[in-house]
Amino acid sequence: MTWHLWPNGEAVDIEKEIEKTDEKKVEEVIVEESEEQEEGKGDENDKKKSEKGVAFQGSVSSTEDLPNQIVDCLYETSGVPSPKSVAFNLKGEEYWVTSLMNKSRGVVVFDTETGEHKKDIVLPGGGGVEVIFGSDGGSVYVSQMETGRVYEIDSKTKEITRTLETQSAWTKVVAISEDEKTLFASNWSGNSVSVIDLEKGKLSKNIQTVTNPRGIYPTKNGRYLYVAGFKNGEIEKINLETTESNIIYRNEGAMRHIVADEEKGVLYFSDMANGKIYRVYLEDDKVEQFVKTERNPNTIALTDGGRVLVVSNRGVNNPESYYIPGPEWGTLMFFNTATGDILDVVVGGNQPTAVDIYNNKLVYSNFLDGSVVLCKIPDYEEFLKGDGGTRDVYRDYIRK
Repeated sequence: MTWHLWPNGEAVDIEKEIEKTDEKKVEEVIVEESEEQEEGKGDENDKKKSEKGVAFQGSVSSTEDLPNQIVDCLYETSGVPSPKSVAFNLKGEEYWVTSLMNKSRGVVVFDTETGEHKKDIVLPGGGGVEVIFGSDGGSVYVSQMETGRVYEIDSKTKEITRTLETQSAWTKVVAISEDEKTLFASNWSGNSVSVIDLEKGKLSKNIQTVTNPRGIYPTKNGRYLYVAGFKNGEIEKINLETTESNIIYRNEGAMRHIVADEEKGVLYFSDMANGKIYRVYLEDDKVEQFVKTERNPNTIALTDGGRVLVVSNRGVNNPESYYIPGPEWGTLMFFNTATGDILDVVVGGNQPTAVDIYNNKLVYSNFLDGSVVLCKIPDYEEFLKGDGGTRDVYRDYIRK
């Protein structure tokens, strides 16, 4: 096993800039804010290490390291301080990685086939949080917490084309409406979702939400917006025409991310505090627990026509500080959405966070290692043939 640990540096004191989660909350709840307190490490040491990614084969997530592993991880690329989000471009030829609160580079672009570093994109005002591509692949949208902005970037030239102002604070997740006319952005300490007119490039309005909104999902019919409330574990549903909202579920946990399978009429929510995934049925907003996960589940993704749910788990936190690696490696868990069974588990690095999928390729980030890993995933039938993959043995490998 080969690990590339990134120096932790000094954390930024931003407690006065964001509304902190109550101290009485369990540690899984406040880890999200601790994550955002990472400096982004834009010092000289990082500049030298980030000039070029280093692709290599063989890691803890290779099949030779874990018996019966079905997912084949091909290479790891290091040199990305605090990699927060990742997204493949439209053709899957490259993937874009955001670097949280990094003054030297907000986005780093890599070649999918080789893992070679292609481009650093500097964002005025700081680093990047979340990154998404428009449906035509031409425009890319990157949020920035420090300024409450969203940057529109040309995917070919990799130049910023527009700066979209949310007029709120600590902007995080971004999502685009089905008709591509509206951009939605959740504002963590602004307790709102910004509605931005993409044709005009202007803010239309800010809709007040539950405290610390994070994940968001606009329904394809354009009528509703679902919001994941991190501070108190709410699932909020907003009528986009009237802006009236309804909290359809609350468990005092920490709802973080949302993915949708509208063909089957379901949404999936990750609950970082409780180590669970919840399922919401769009027809009647019924909420049910889907599966339990490892500690601190965050980013989730669907693949193979919604038949497989991928869950990134950061693992147990270090008892001394969230800024340093914990006692266990993180994991990526693959669940059968029809049964809830575990199809396979990949043991990752320190705090696996971002996940994106393009066809049979999956890329994920190790937040504290400053690295991204590219894997090849099988189709649904191959998953089933694998009889659970590493399900029965992976826990023997996550303890350091």
